[in-house]
Amino acid sequence: MSNFYFAIIAQIEDTMDNYEYTTLLKELKIKLQNIAGVVEPQKLQTRLDEIAELENSEAFWSDATLAANTSKEKTQLERKLAKFNRAKGSLDDAEELYEMALEEADEVSVQECFETAGSLESLIRSMEIEVLLSDELDSSNAILSIHPGAGGTESQDWASILLRMYKRFAERRGFSVEMLDYQEGEEAGIKDASLLIKGENAYGYLKVETGVHRLVRISPFDSNAKRHTSFTSVIVSPEIDDNINITIEDRDIRVDTYRASGAGGQHVNKTESAIRITHIPTGLVVQCQNDRSQHKNRATAMKMLKSRLYELEMDAKRAESANTPKSEIGWGHQIRSYVMQPYQQIKDSRSGEAYSNVSAILDGELDEMIESVLIEQSKKA
Repeated sequence: MSNFYFAIIAQIEDTMDNYEYTTLLKELKIKLQNIAGVVEPQKLQTRLDEIAELENSEAFWSDATLAANTSKEKTQLERKLAKFNRAKGSLDDAEELYEMALEEADEVSVQECFETAGSLESLIRSMEIEVLLSDELDSSNAILSIHPGAGGTESQDWASILLRMYKRFAERRGFSVEMLDYQEGEEAGIKDASLLIKGENAYGYLKVETGVHRLVRISPFDSNAKRHTSFTSVIVSPEIDDNINITIEDRDIRVDTYRASGAGGQHVNKTESAIRITHIPTGLVVQCQNDRSQHKNRATAMKMLKSRLYELEMDAKRAESANTPKSEIGWGHQIRSYVMQPYQQIKDSRSGEAYSNVSAILDGELDEMIESVLIEQSKKA
């Protein structure tokens, strides 16, 4: 073939690349404009200026609660504004660099624009997710509880795999994890576990994990190597603070004490420091054995119960406003299926997306899967 032929092919490929990149920039610009309409960066800056004035007042610092809440608000606003400005600046820079590179026929700079397109798209997507996490408690810490379903050792082992997955996810995002309750299974896995996951938007991200998780695999506990299906439920609630009033009457709860299990030394295994609280009207059960002090475990368990009751109330309101019945968390209502045999695939029933990187997801790489659900749910809102 002649050099002329190859030159024509190269020109066509360059034209296609240029068209795709130009289209991407237009799409990202529209997305950022929509984001700006929700974030309202000018209002964020105005509020930050107001807070700066408040901080110059001695009366402001004399009210510890007000100062703490305002400082928390300031941190959130600064982070959101900085993230928006970074996204806008990167997009503006990309547009400017691309236009200059085309004018000067600078192929190296044009290629650089193409190579950084993915990171630019990820930055805008991250800001898009930030907008979706705008509910009142999305920025809160999360209380995550894992409960294996019927199936004995197999389900309990599946529950322990999920526990590790969420701990790894938290580590990857820089969240801290505090174990509130942990009950080992007789042979393997866990009977129950509850975690307090602390970090910016921890609840906002993890709230979509509430539901039933289904596993299909060849059981390592079956000598006949048969395929088994296991179910485990995950419940995520926001850690609520004292600003939200949830009243719990003493007559509505039953408190049981028991000996803690697992790590913690001889003391936890010899004293009934663990607490289980049953909320009689709703049937909700929470338990805590994190501390050697029964008093501290009871306080933590009450906080867990308040969080669960608040989430229950919010679920009912959301279902009412959407004019739909509240879905039950029960077997047959799985939100996600993890298939290990005869092929490897994880599919989320809400987003409809399927993923083949099973090992990476079970090792905590949940961001893409969670974000897809958040985006899909926003379309239906």
